[in-house]
Amino acid sequence: MPIVTDPTWIFFIVLGVILFAPMLMRRLHIPSVVGMILAGVLVGPHGFHVLDYDDSFELFGKVGLYYIMFLASLEMNVQDVRQTRWQTAMLGSLSFLCPAAMGLLLARLWGFGWASSVLIGAMLSSHTLVSYPIVMRYGLSRRRSVSISTGATILADVLTLLTLAVVAGLHKEGAGAVGIARLPLMVTAIGAIIVFVFPRLCHMFFRRYNEVVVQYVFVLALVFLGAGLMELAGFEGILGAFLVGIVLGRLIPPSSPLMSHVEFIGNSIFIPYFLIGVGMIIDPAAFLDWRATLPLSVLMLAVAVGGKWVAAALTGHAYHIATSDRNLMFGLTTSRAAATLAVALVGYKIVLPDGEPLLSGMVFNAAMIVILGTCVVSSFVTERTARHIALTKPEDNTSAQNAGERILVALSREDSIKPLMELALMMRDSHPSVQLSAVSLVLEDNPELHKQSQGFLTEAAAIAASVGAPLATHNRWAVNRTTALYHTAMEIGASTLLIGLHRKARVSDSFLGKFTTDLLEAMQREVLIYRPVMPLALTRRIHILVPKRAEYEKGFVRWLGALARMADQCSSGADVYATAPTIRAMQEHYERSGTRLSATWTEYNAWADLSPIVHRTRQDHLVVIVMARRGTLSYHKYMEQVPVQVERYLSTRNLILLYPDQHDASAERTALRSGVPLRIR
Repeated sequence: MPIVTDPTWIFFIVLGVILFAPMLMRRLHIPSVVGMILAGVLVGPHGFHVLDYDDSFELFGKVGLYYIMFLASLEMNVQDVRQTRWQTAMLGSLSFLCPAAMGLLLARLWGFGWASSVLIGAMLSSHTLVSYPIVMRYGLSRRRSVSISTGATILADVLTLLTLAVVAGLHKEGAGAVGIARLPLMVTAIGAIIVFVFPRLCHMFFRRYNEVVVQYVFVLALVFLGAGLMELAGFEGILGAFLVGIVLGRLIPPSSPLMSHVEFIGNSIFIPYFLIGVGMIIDPAAFLDWRATLPLSVLMLAVAVGGKWVAAALTGHAYHIATSDRNLMFGLTTSRAAATLAVALVGYKIVLPDGEPLLSGMVFNAAMIVILGTCVVSSFVTERTARHIALTKPEDNTSAQNAGERILVALSREDSIKPLMELALMMRDSHPSVQLSAVSLVLEDNPELHKQSQGFLTEAAAIAASVGAPLATHNRWAVNRTTALYHTAMEIGASTLLIGLHRKARVSDSFLGKFTTDLLEAMQREVLIYRPVMPLALTRRIHILVPKRAEYEKGFVRWLGALARMADQCSSGADVYATAPTIRAMQEHYERSGTRLSATWTEYNAWADLSPIVHRTRQDHLVVIVMARRGTLSYHKYMEQVPVQVERYLSTRNLILLYPDQHDASAERTALRSGVPLRIR
């Protein structure tokens, strides 16, 4: 009998384990995944028997397993995979085949049957990017070897899950010759539904409902719908959850509040509950069986580590990848967690006709040792290699240039708060010194308007807080909006200003409006004018129109980085239209800085007619037009016709008019009456 049986105390103990286990493991430099499993062993039936493995652990365990697979695929950037597709294909294939073949041979020599041997090989073939936070800490997440390793994870895990699905499907009731022939057809049909139907459903839902909680529930429903459909087809539901994460990854940017909710709820409840439940199944007494379990564990660990090392070495040799990057690929692809747990758990729960599990308790316990051992090896190898690369690589000036960057968001309407904040969060650099601020202006001494303005700032702060980004707010009373906004920007040292596009109140109003026109005349810092038509996260393609000689402007590097980060967040490619010299300058900067932009480059200088570009756009595309202020190097007279063409051709497209940073303190003087700077040339 367990010591605790009351549901309230059971949940309290589980929360205590979730809270304190990672703290202890962090002090011991052991991955928290292993810590949760060890805690489950201690409180479970085979430990001190504080808790029993009841239906709640069964339910939450299945939810947590689906959640792990969904998150693992959701955080993969498909654009990164496309850029290194051949290296990724080779590493992914070899990192599956090498451990699978070695594991299959080991299992057969040990005396296991063919089905069990195939499952053991698949269990040793997957990998989870447990040590990826180490790479991020050293600022190497954009390195080519890291991108290759990330893409290889998709291929290796998909092959592992397909192997698991086939083996598990063959051992279900009624799996005859017809059932076996039906498996590939069913998985293809269900996969097609998930790949082609689910993104469209999500796209339509996100356009209609923008509440984060509603969006989260809808996404979670799609995850379990995909898993349920796979189970109906005779496969394990984890394959469906994994595919849903891949196809929805483009619609959920990493910096969005929705992604923050997905990660928070999964990492705080569902996944820890699953890991604790796994630990409760493990029998520590099996580790004392030095005649069988311990030797098998050592051999499986050697196969798991050796197979990944061979895959990384062969891929590095074939594509002439440096030794340090080969070691980094090896470190990232060595650790096992989610998929290995899934295979071991599913194999352990498949009961053969003789009443024995397909994977015995000895194999299951050996798998836990493999997870622990590979996580330790991966952490040490990745830490050592990443530190070596960080100390020897050439200094990257991009982060230094973005250090101290301050983005100011001007809020004036309630319906523009979320779009502007989403844009600011997507384009900001990850450097810790980058600051985010918001300002709302009140033109009348009216308490109600002041309260409404404060409400705008509170909503903006909540959006920023949902992704862990601090936001400084400024509620200003002003007589002149241009003067007040300019002074606020100067006071906080803003390097970029985001504003919404002017809405015409009269037919005689200009496209930009008097306020925006005066602001551009007064302020020489980077200004982005945004007109949202649909949520920015739904962007499938970005069209960037760049003027001639844009590379000579002072803000050239800044907006290049911002657009690359935006494309990365949306997991979308770009079409760049510019002159040949400007294209060369852009490509050279991206290559020099190590920033990646998956783009199609087109020579274009016909600003008098934008219709050729317009015909390439779709409703879910974003159009970015890089403008210039009158009298600057990249300005030309055709820019005066841009507002007319935008109104005529691009009224149903998301639009950003980007005025680069052209700040020159020596060129500004302050007028005594208005306080607005006048440029003296």
